[in-house]
Parts: sequence; C-alpha cells; structure tokens
Amino acid sequence: MASFLYSNILGGVWIKAILAFRFALNENSKNFSETPRFMAKLTFMGAAGTVTGSRHLLETHGKRLLIDCGLFQGVKKNRLKNWDVFPEAPPLIDEVILTHAHIDHSGYLPRLVKDGFKGPIHCTDATADLVKILLPDTGHLQEEEARYANKRGYSKHSPARALFTEEDARDVFPLLSPVEYGQHIHPAKGLRGKYRDAGHILGSAWLDLKSQNGDKSRKILFSGDLGRPFDPVLRSPTQPYNVDYLILESTYGDRLHEDLDPRKEFAEIVTKTLGRGGMVVIPAFSVGRTQTLLYMIREMEEAGQLPAVPIYVDSPMALKALEVHRQHIQDLNLNCRKAHIEGTRLFRPQKLKLCPKLDQSKAIHNAREKGIIISASGMATGGRVLHHLAERLPDEKNTVLFVGYQAEGSRGRTLLEGAKELKMFGQIVPVNASVEYVSGFSGHADYNEILAWLLGFNQRPEKVFLVHGEDGPREAMAEHIRKRLKWDVVVPKEGETVELDF
Repeated sequence: MASFLYSNILGGVWIKAILAFRFALNENSKNFSETPRFMAKLTFMGAAGTVTGSRHLLETHGKRLLIDCGLFQGVKKNRLKNWDVFPEAPPLIDEVILTHAHIDHSGYLPRLVKDGFKGPIHCTDATADLVKILLPDTGHLQEEEARYANKRGYSKHSPARALFTEEDARDVFPLLSPVEYGQHIHPAKGLRGKYRDAGHILGSAWLDLKSQNGDKSRKILFSGDLGRPFDPVLRSPTQPYNVDYLILESTYGDRLHEDLDPRKEFAEIVTKTLGRGGMVVIPAFSVGRTQTLLYMIREMEEAGQLPAVPIYVDSPMALKALEVHRQHIQDLNLNCRKAHIEGTRLFRPQKLKLCPKLDQSKAIHNAREKGIIISASGMATGGRVLHHLAERLPDEKNTVLFVGYQAEGSRGRTLLEGAKELKMFGQIVPVNASVEYVSGFSGHADYNEILAWLLGFNQRPEKVFLVHGEDGPREAMAEHIRKRLKWDVVVPKEGETVELDF
C-alpha cells in the first residue's frame, strides 16, 4: 500500500514539481548573501522513547539526509510502526548515512528503496559487508514467518505478509557507498561527513557532520550506538572534540554494568548448568555478541575456567558475520590483532559445532549431552533460537542465558521479568528452565562510560539530544549529564522537529 501511495500520489509529476521548487528556493537563497546562514531542521522519526527504529532526518544545505534507517522492534505497538507510511516520502530523501549494521539502525532500508529511495547509502566498509548479510536474512525470516503464520492460522491478517522480501533486501546493495574510517564524504556542497570508530560492533561509527560557511564552521555529531571502553574484541570508542550539537544514545542511561569482565559470572552459570546435565541456550545477536562469546569461551577453555563441551552456533547469519570479522582483522583491537599474528584462531573453541543448514539445526533438538547453544535473535524476537527455547524451556535442568539488552515487549524481557510461560508458534510453552542474565557482555556503554566519553569533549555542545533509549533511561541520562557536566540536554519526542544553527 505504501508503495502505491508513493508511486501514485507523490510520484511522477508531483515529485518533479516538488524537487524543482526546492531547487528554486536553494538558488534564490544564494542571491540574498554571499555567505548565507544555514538553518537546519532535525526530525526525530524513531528511537525517541524506544531503543529501536533509529531514524533521524536532517534537512540542511538544500538536502534531506536520513541518519540511520532502522526497524522498530519490541512491543507490538512499536512493531506496527514499521507498517506506517514513512514520515518523509522516500523519493524525496537525498541520501542515507548509516552508523552501523544492526537491524534497528538499517533494517528499514529495503522498504525505503522499494518505496522509491534512489540515493547513495553511506557507511563504513565493514558495515556494508554486514548489511549484505543482515538485510537478506531479515527479509527471509519475515517471509518464513508469514508462511508459517498462514500455515498455522495464528496471524490476525489474512494472508500474513512480509514487510519486505529477501529480494527487496538485495535491491539495497547497489546503493551502498562504503568508506574507510576517517575518509571524507560530501553529502552536500559545503558539508563534510566523517566516520570514527564507536566500538559497538564491527564497522560501527559515530558520525561527524561539519558545515563550512566562509570562516565559520559548525559540527553535528550522531553517536550511533557507543561501545564499551574495554571490549575483548573491538577497539574503544574514538574520542571526538569540537561539537556544537550532539545526538546521543541513552540505552543504559539509568544503569551501570556490574563488571567489566563477565567471565566469572558466565563461568559460574554455565558450570552449574553443565553440572546438572543441562544445556545452556544463549540468545545472541548474530553480529557482535556471538563473536565475542566465541572469543571469550575459547579464552576461558584455555585458562581452565570452562570445560570443553559442544558449542553449537545455530545461526547462518552469525557464521557469515564470523567470516566478515576474519576479513576485517584490521578493525579489531590490538590484543586480537596480536593473537591473530601469533596464529591464534580467535573465534574457535575446542568443540565448536557450526550449524548453517536447517537439518543441522533440527538435529540439536536430539542432543541430550550437556553443552551450549548460541542462536539468534538476541532478544528472542524471531529466528532459530525460538525453536531451541520451545524445546529447552520446559526442562528445569537447562538454563536460558541472556547476554545483552532486552527491549520492552521482547520475549527476552518477558522471560527476565519472570514469565512462567511463553506463547510461541501459536502454542503455550512452560518456563521451567533457569533464566539468567550477565550484563558484562553488553555492547552498549553504561551511563558512567558515556559520561567519561563526554568528559573528553574540549567544548560544551550547545545542545545534547538524547535518543535510542526508553523514556526512563533517557530522563536518567539527562539528569546525569545536567548534574555532572551542566550541559543543556533535550529529550525529544518521536516526530518532534528542532531547528539548528548549522
């Protein structure tokens, strides 16, 4: 329906007329002054009150730039937003600039392209490689879930359909315009963009946009998702300096991670489960978390902190992402690069069992020996991990171990809040297994780590806008910044537009 609206109501002559009008305005503005003052508009189209759906529209220098283009996830009211007509007609968006590949930042791209977006999609090299894995997989999962819902008849829609298909996802690839960290992009005349390492996942970046108007320069920085200072695999977030406006994530704005090194707690939970003959099921994001887990499990085996047991990696996407990590060793931290030079197989525990095929995944259900299953998705919102949860949750010997943030409304959050049963595939599954959480694996900085990063700025931003957080964490993060740094902090609402001197 959205495609029909865009191609017929806003299509053809109307789009050409609108673009011509915009061009005329831009040309006329040149006549008023040799050095015009640019006022920019920033609209928060998503991730304002949620940790998903990152979409920020920046209108500046005569261009409409979309910073991130993510899917909403979690509670149903948020997921339904993915089906709404996009707030800005896709054909009128000039360029997209991605901070990283996670689906809540990139997952709406196939729909945007399907509905008429034709511009370049800027990103880092590793992000481009990961997007080529994540988007088709997401499209395939949506097609599969729609088919399964139609087969079982549990969808309220008849017939159930996918938001986009695997083929739609591949249509994004020709538009990808990858660059290296630090390399300049020029989305508009007088506007320079640059990526620096954010330390969240492979290829993740914060985005620095600099406007030059004569001798005057102004800078907007989009943090994307910030990683932690001592990640076992990735580099620490790079420090920015002169910033006039900051759009800052706040996922963990109200909490601190318990321990920088989660090995001890992880080993205790796993060892206890193995001791009673159980299986540990770890819902883990295919990109980032799975690779970190494999790296740390290998290290713990070598240190005698964990016994060598079968480790099933049941996520075709995670296996492809693992290969991307191997191809981008230069983007890992110094310890990983050193170990790689010395011949260490960074992500290879002793009894690793890779399960790319469906029959291999199904065979895990018959495994009654103790071991560990790592499968996507990380919030248990879809994917193969649902089948493992349905199989293992009823048995009290087993443990479901979460190692990352669980958004409101996700099955992961429901389990952590003590649910006694889950509805999956139209059936009720009892929860008898132990449900545990280890926070130290999180790929998001906590509020002290964010404050430490902000302390490195050498000037006070004129305004800080907090995004990518639920309302409670955002308000808490705002108070931390106001109290500690005395900065002007804004907590925008979804759909809100602000004007910037840029």
